[in-house]
Amino acid sequence: MATRRIISQEKTLLEKDDRIGSSPAANEKSNITPAVPMAVIMKLLAFTLAMLVLPIGSYFFTVDRVFNGNSTFAGALAAIMANVVLIGYIVVAMAEDKSDQEQEKREAKKDR
Repeated sequence: MATRRIISQEKTLLEKDDRIGSSPAANEKSNITPAVPMAVIMKLLAFTLAMLVLPIGSYFFTVDRVFNGNSTFAGALAAIMANVVLIGYIVVAMAEDKSDQEQEKREAKKDR
């Protein structure tokens, strides 16, 4: 047979805490700061623009002026320029990652 619940001991929806799960309480201010810093977004946009403009621009600039209509060499140069942009992005990302780690180490030393 099923057991009966004692309803008088249970909290109603209005009697429960304001905090439900991970949502903030009514009197707490919510954190609306972006998860990614603006400098990182700007670097990503700059490299995205470079990935679009540099290979295509180098192809059309060199196909008639440098390689005299030879589209194979101009296409190879465009592929090389795309790889240069990609490698540049990786280098910048690795340098940024190291600078964050060094800054954390400096802050840890200050706290001691």
